[in-house]
Amino acid sequence: MPHRTELYEDPPLGCWPIVYSPDYNITFMGLEKLHPFDAGKWGKIINFLKEEKLIADDLIVQAREATDEDLLVVHTRRYLNKLKWSFVVATITEIPPVAFLPNFIVQRKVLKPLRTQTGGTIMAGKLAVDRGWAINVGGGFHHCSSDKGGGFCAFADITLAIKFLFERVQGVSRATIIDLDAHQGNGHERDFMDDPRVYIMDAYNRYIYPGDGFAKRAIKRKVELEWGTEDTEYLQKVQTHVEGALNEFQPDIIVYNAGTDILDGDPLGGLAISPQGIVKRDEVVFRAARSRGVPVLMVTSGGYQKRTARIIADSILNLHSLGLLGRQQPACALGSPSLDQMVRDSAKDFSNLSLQ
Repeated sequence: MPHRTELYEDPPLGCWPIVYSPDYNITFMGLEKLHPFDAGKWGKIINFLKEEKLIADDLIVQAREATDEDLLVVHTRRYLNKLKWSFVVATITEIPPVAFLPNFIVQRKVLKPLRTQTGGTIMAGKLAVDRGWAINVGGGFHHCSSDKGGGFCAFADITLAIKFLFERVQGVSRATIIDLDAHQGNGHERDFMDDPRVYIMDAYNRYIYPGDGFAKRAIKRKVELEWGTEDTEYLQKVQTHVEGALNEFQPDIIVYNAGTDILDGDPLGGLAISPQGIVKRDEVVFRAARSRGVPVLMVTSGGYQKRTARIIADSILNLHSLGLLGRQQPACALGSPSLDQMVRDSAKDFSNLSLQ
C-alpha cells in the first residue's frame, strides 16, 4: 500500500498545470554565485509569464516540499542520511564552501529548495495525466539516481515522478523519458536500467560530463552530438528521433527534460543552439505528444546563462499561442509541419517574442 502523501492532493480546478514555489530559488550570502547555474532562474521565468499576462499567482499550482517518506519511494535511507553531511552536499552541488556550513543551514538554504522542486515534479506528473500536460518550472535533476547525487542534482525527481505514477495512477504503466538537456541523464538511466516499462531517449554532447558508459546501456534511443551542433542539424535529429521513439514504444506518460544548456555560449553545454531553436525544439516535443494524445510532463533542468529564463518563458508562451497547452486534443486536430517549414518560419514566429 503506497504511503500517504500531500503531493497528490488535487489543486483547484481553475489552476493552470504549471507548478512553482518561491522556495525553488537558492539564495544565501552569495554562495549560489559560485556555481554557473542561475539559482534564481525559476522565479524569473514566472515573472516573465506574469508580465505577459499568461499567469497570475492564484492560477499556478503551488509546489510542496517532498518529505523523506516521499523521497524513500526511490532513494535509499543511506543516501538521504549522507545528505546530513555538508561536504556531501557541497560535492553534489559543486559549491565547495557549502562544506563549511552547519548542516541545518545547508538543509534550509540548499536542500529545501531542491526538495520543493522535486515535490513539484511529482505533483506535475499527476497533473499531466489529469490535464494532458504539465510544466514544473524547476526540476529535471537527471544526474541523481536512487543512491548517488551529482551535477547539482541531489534528488531523483524524474524517477520519483514516474514511480509515483506507476504506484498510484491506474492506467499508467509505461513511460518515455525524452532527455534533451546537453548532458547525458545518467541518474534516471541507472534507476531504470532493467525496467522494460520505461523507454529512454537521450540527446547530449558526447564529450562532456558525465560520460557514464554504464548508464548509457539503459538508453533505447541514443543521440550523441558533436561540439558546436547548430539549429538545423539539431532540430532534424530531435524531430526524427522523437517521432521514432514514440512510434517504437507507446507510453502512457512522457517526461520531457527540457534543459536549456544547449544554448549557444553555455559554459558547460558546448552546443550552439539559438533561442529560436530551443523554442522550436520544445514545440516539436509537445506536437509529437499532443498529436498522439499522450500526457506530457516538462521539467526545465540545466541552463547556465542569465538569458535562459527569458527563453523558457518565451517557449511556454509559444506553446500557448499554438494551442499546444490546453485540454487534450484529438490527433486529427494537430498537424505536424515539416521541419524545413518550421525552420523557415522561425524568424516570423518569433517576431513577437522578446528573445534576448
